[in-house]
Order: sequence, then C-alpha cells, then structure tokens
Amino acid sequence: MKKLRVMMLVHYTLVPPDDLHMKDDPRMEKFRTEYDVKHALLRLGHEVSVIGVYDDLAPIRTAIEEWKPDIAFNLLEEFAGIAAFDYYVVSYLEMMRLPYTGCNPRGLLLARDKALSKKLLAYHRIQVPDFRVFPRGRGTLRTRHVPYPVIVKALTEEGSLGIAQASYVETEHQLQERVQFIHERIQDDAIAEQYIDGREIYATVMGNVQLRVLPVRELIFRNATEGAPRLATYRVKWDGRYRERWGIDYEFAADLPPETVARIGSLCKRIYRALGMSGYARIDMRLNAAGQIYVLEANPNPGIARDEDCTLSARRGGLGYEEFIQRILQLGLRAHASARIQ
Repeated sequence: MKKLRVMMLVHYTLVPPDDLHMKDDPRMEKFRTEYDVKHALLRLGHEVSVIGVYDDLAPIRTAIEEWKPDIAFNLLEEFAGIAAFDYYVVSYLEMMRLPYTGCNPRGLLLARDKALSKKLLAYHRIQVPDFRVFPRGRGTLRTRHVPYPVIVKALTEEGSLGIAQASYVETEHQLQERVQFIHERIQDDAIAEQYIDGREIYATVMGNVQLRVLPVRELIFRNATEGAPRLATYRVKWDGRYRERWGIDYEFAADLPPETVARIGSLCKRIYRALGMSGYARIDMRLNAAGQIYVLEANPNPGIARDEDCTLSARRGGLGYEEFIQRILQLGLRAHASARIQ
C-alpha cells in the first residue's frame, strides 16, 4: 500500500488537540470524528496535515503549494458558517486538480436541497413523501394543499438541526408556528414533508461507478406509545442519555425479508446515481406497513467516527475501521485519477 500525504480538511474549531489521547477525556466527544480519522490514517502509515477552515481558502492553497499533498480528506460540513456552501470547497479542490475524498460538487449541491432532490428522484419514479416549500421573505404563507400530518424541516441543513417533537404538525396554526421557527431560528427556508408512518431505515452506499450497499441500520423506538409519531429529532441524533431514557437506539435492521433487503439495495444505487453522488453516502428511508419504501433524503459524506452508523455497517460488511478509511481514500484517488497538482 502506497503511503500518502493526506491533507485533512476540518472546521477550524475541530482541529484535534495534540494532547488529546485518552478516550475518557471530556474533549473527545467534540473531536471524535476528526480524532478517529486522523489516527486511522496515521496507523495506516500515511502522513497527515490537519487544516482548519472557516471562510478562507488561503490555508488550503498554501498547504497544496508548500506541502504538496496527494489527496484531501474532506470532513467539512459547511463553509463560512453556511451548510449549503460545502460544495464550494470541493469545487476549489477540483480547480486545484487535487484528489479528495467523498462527494463531488454536483452531488453535494443536488442532495443538500431536500426539495430539489425529491423532485429529481420523483422524475426517476422513486417514491418520496409529498412536500411543500416555504421560502423566507415571502410574506403570508400559502398553506393550501399541505399533506397533513407533516414534518417541518430546514430545507438545506443536516444532522436533524431544527427537528423536534414540535416539528410534527397537523394544523395550519402549528405549521405557521414551525415554519416561522425555521425561518427565524435556523435561518433557512422550510420544507413541510408528508409524515410517513413506518420503520426508519438507513443504508450506506460506497463507490463511484461500481456501488456497494452496506448492511442496513434502523432507528428503533421501543417505548413509543401507539399512534405517536416517531421522529429522528436533534436530541435523538445527538443525545445518548435522551435515547436511553426513551428506549431509542440505532441497530441493524432485523426481520427484513431478503426481497426487501434486495429492493433497498437496488433503490439506494438508483438514488445515488440519480443525484450524481460519489465516494460514500447514507440514504434515509421509511418502510411502511404495506412494504412501500419512501426516500426521505440522501446524505453525502455522512459521519464516519468509529461508532457512527456508516462505520458500523462497514464493519458488519467485513471492513475494519482502518480498512474503511483506506477504502474512502482509494475511492477519492480513483475518482480523480487524472488530477495533477500543477
């Protein structure tokens, strides 16, 4: 295996401290993805330089010109504090002809906008929830033909930001309140998406041309009352104590018939290709009681810390953590095989 110079791109507040070593260090939770990836790369024998980025591309250019990396390992989820601008950085890497890991600019742009991605998937006859978009600054909300009940989300944010139990709305008054919350607190357009009652499942896809779908994960709600909405809220995603209190957990999907697993795999590959994605991504879906699969969203460059869903799926699929990180590197190199630093 060739040893590489790897430039890790992270948010400027997430550069792992040099003295961070112990798993019980209270700082570890903040830096866990960056720490895990950096040390996996080092264990693989690669040289690593971590570059913190906020709203300036100059540090990236300087590192490219002076250190001459072989590839950028992209862990950025925003640029200049705006999640929808994450594709700017990889566009710059394209211009600099430097290979990078993860999704290409077009795939990031198409998948980031929840409405645009649903329109594209619907064109390809892939089933998605009905939805309505409420842009900021448009005055009175037009709430006709909203497919209640709906989940109100930020149009371009990820990580369940802005999603709470109050995001589930059944009336026009509730809708207006939640849309206003997204506009004012999250500073994003809002999307009201038809609530699909069913199992929430996640599948990781890896590849550029030849695609592999890893074992499916599921969000389990053990203590949910009958008829209550099951939502992947911000607290569900990020608060382990909250999940433990309410009997919520991420597990491998059990009792799925082989034909359903095959349908999920085939569907995820179609979604990945329809949105022009590359590298790796997680596809979020709902499976209802009738066996219908609704695609909620596609997430390029999902979390890859050691305990993330994607990583656990890779492990179940036979890839150890270092091998998983190396595979992501290889996919980046293959996608940009003709790139040369000038």
